Amino acid sequence: MKNLFLFLTLLVLSVHATAQEQEQQKPQDTTKTEKLDEVLVKAIRVKEKAPITHSNLDKKDIEKRNLGQDIPMLLNYLPSVVSSSDAGAGVGYTYLRVRGSDATRINVTINGIPYNDAESQGTFWVNIGDFASSTQSLQLQRGVGTSTNGSGAFGASLNILTDAISEKSGGEISNSFGSFGTRKHTVKFTTGRINENFEVAGRLSKVDSDGYVDRAFTDLKSYFLQGSYSDEKTLIKAISFGGEEQTYQAWAGLSAEQLKEDRRQNPYTYDNETDNYWQNHYQLHWNQRIDNNWSTNVGLNYTRGRGYFEQFKDERNAEDYASLIVDGSDVIVRRWLDNHFYVANANITYKNEKLEIISGLSYNTYTNDHYGEVIWGSDLAEGTSIRDRYYFSKADKTDWSAFAKSTIAITDKFVAFLDLQGRFVNYKTNGLTSNRSPINVDDDFSFFNPKFGLTYDLDAKNSFYASFARGNKEPNRNDYESNETSVKHESLNDFELGWRYKGETLQLNANAYYMLYDNQLVLTGAIDNVGAYLRENVNDSYRLGLEIDANVKISKKFNFNANLAVSENKIKDLTIERDGVLRNFGNTTLAFSPSVISGSAFTYMPLKNLQLSLLGKYVGSQYLSNTDTEASKIDSYFVSDFNVVYEIKMNKIFKSIALQGLVNNIFDKEYVDRGYTYLDTWSGSEAVEIQGFYPQATINFLLGATLKF
Repeated sequence: MKNLFLFLTLLVLSVHATAQEQEQQKPQDTTKTEKLDEVLVKAIRVKEKAPITHSNLDKKDIEKRNLGQDIPMLLNYLPSVVSSSDAGAGVGYTYLRVRGSDATRINVTINGIPYNDAESQGTFWVNIGDFASSTQSLQLQRGVGTSTNGSGAFGASLNILTDAISEKSGGEISNSFGSFGTRKHTVKFTTGRINENFEVAGRLSKVDSDGYVDRAFTDLKSYFLQGSYSDEKTLIKAISFGGEEQTYQAWAGLSAEQLKEDRRQNPYTYDNETDNYWQNHYQLHWNQRIDNNWSTNVGLNYTRGRGYFEQFKDERNAEDYASLIVDGSDVIVRRWLDNHFYVANANITYKNEKLEIISGLSYNTYTNDHYGEVIWGSDLAEGTSIRDRYYFSKADKTDWSAFAKSTIAITDKFVAFLDLQGRFVNYKTNGLTSNRSPINVDDDFSFFNPKFGLTYDLDAKNSFYASFARGNKEPNRNDYESNETSVKHESLNDFELGWRYKGETLQLNANAYYMLYDNQLVLTGAIDNVGAYLRENVNDSYRLGLEIDANVKISKKFNFNANLAVSENKIKDLTIERDGVLRNFGNTTLAFSPSVISGSAFTYMPLKNLQLSLLGKYVGSQYLSNTDTEASKIDSYFVSDFNVVYEIKMNKIFKSIALQGLVNNIFDKEYVDRGYTYLDTWSGSEAVEIQGFYPQATINFLLGATLKF
């Protein structure tokens, strides 16, 4: 790895030196290139005045806090967003919730290619560490949003655009260090345009952290490489990115007693209780502008993923491990995933002054082998060999969709939006689960997802919008494992009403939403043996909320941004079967759904290249179960961060040197933002109290420097 970093560093310097003179003689206008790059996500993104509730972040916004923490942590200050991490320091396994919905309900795409795991429907940022360093921009759409590719969006959709083509050669070397042994090393390069049409760019990163939680270390290695061809009408990009990760497990959480005793302790004691995974992505994109009205885009993808986590278990039953061990034996096992994911997208766009129509097809297929190996046992059964498998199941999933969306300028003030999507899914799996329980599924789903809305421009500063969107979503693998015979797909009707104000000193976005679910798969609060949350269907539930996001330019040096989300998240007439008896709890609060979330940023710019920001995040109290049990309640919390960015412009070897500092949780708050509970498990008439909490880091810091060539 050190040699690779050295090679890339020398390459950056070499490319910069050889191309600098040519670039000075022939300056380029980057406007056309930027527009070409943006077409990669045009089919799934919305424009500023679309009747879809959304937020945008560009590269400059991302760079301010990009010191090694994962993308969910960088999005933490957007409206209705709550971020968390297992190890407590924002590195490794990190999580994102929007409007109370977790990652399995947030559709994520990279250049229009689905990133969610097809089976679990989750998003594992740990597999592509430091991906923020290769992100040009991102858009977070809250609610159902517009039609996208891959798994359905029930809480939000996040689409990411990777680095744009650079007109000039250059590169950067970035290093950061901080609390809990956190460190990030990144090297980037670009050739700039070669012969006016070609560009090659890349990145190599290594991120390490010891974790706030004891021994919850993270070791991430990642890369990004792209080759591009572009002219006035054509953009072709070949992109490869991926990485490998090793993390020590912190999935178990702490009991209330352990939390009081030592909030940094880790219940795992086996030295190699680690998660290990390798993932590589290969994308090919071709955009063709046919004339002033017509353009096409084709995207292809292949993702290869493979990995395992290792666990030590003491005094096990032989039947749990296919009789490969003797009853009472200690055992070390590895549980493997081995998968392939293929995607093909194609879009065609027609546009004139008053009308834009985008039609598209998306097809993906996924195959995954699940299996477990015994790699050691204190008393193996006769005839057993190391790495014999004790369970195996094979899964296949196909998902294809077709959509057509149009934006129509009815008058100078009214713009209509219509989006129709059909989505068709087949999921098959058979064999044994890790608990050696049979799993045999062969389900087909056909979904129709209409969306429509209207935007009205009152004047140059004020606009209003209203929209309706329907979403449907199939169960994930965990749902089948825990509720195979009874699990159903879920549906959502999402109503949005908004107002946007854009003045010289004040920009304001305000929207109300009503998300009405049928058979919503709600989190029970319990987790499985790998820390994944379990879910079950409830007949009727809803989320009703108000979101306000404001930016105030107080003066040339002072800026204030704040957002507030207030919501009611309810299950109507909850009935749960416990001990063979139906128990009715009436209307209860949805788990993991705080009724108040707010964020703020006060920014002071005393000098042109110096920016100081004080950030605040408040998350209201929330329940870990759906029964409003007080013992399952997590207290509200407020944390503040302090961010400093100073850029020194240079004229010779370096273009600039950017210095960054980030102090997280400056008031040293001890808080928990996530957990699990088995309070909905009953013994007779009493609730069984089994809980786990995930403590987040107290005051900590990150310091970094980026040298740009």
